[in-house]
Amino acid sequence: EVQLVESGGGLVQPGGSLRLSCAASGFTFSSYAMSWVRQAPGKGLEWVSYIYSGGGSSSYADSVKGRFTISRDNARNTLYLQMSSLKPEDTAVYYCTRENSGIDYWGKGTLVTVSS
Repeated sequence: EVQLVESGGGLVQPGGSLRLSCAASGFTFSSYAMSWVRQAPGKGLEWVSYIYSGGGSSSYADSVKGRFTISRDNARNTLYLQMSSLKPEDTAVYYCTRENSGIDYWGKGTLVTVSS
């Protein structure tokens, strides 16, 4: 059974940093690209970042480029999202997703709240 379990969310002040983690199990993690997707309160889903299976290439939404860094540890079956210079508009539930010609699995999400 494919499982994606996010952790690391919480309350942080504007300008602060946070690192999200996603523990993957039930599949060969190193064979799949992965993404982070977020949903702000009352808004739709927004793709945040993507990383290829080997971790050598990634891409970002313009809204987070230069502030967020996606990475992965294939030996530990874990995906990360390092977030810095956080803004109130980054407040959202962040989902870890598996890419397979489109997203085929989602985690349950972790809430990030950016507020003073």
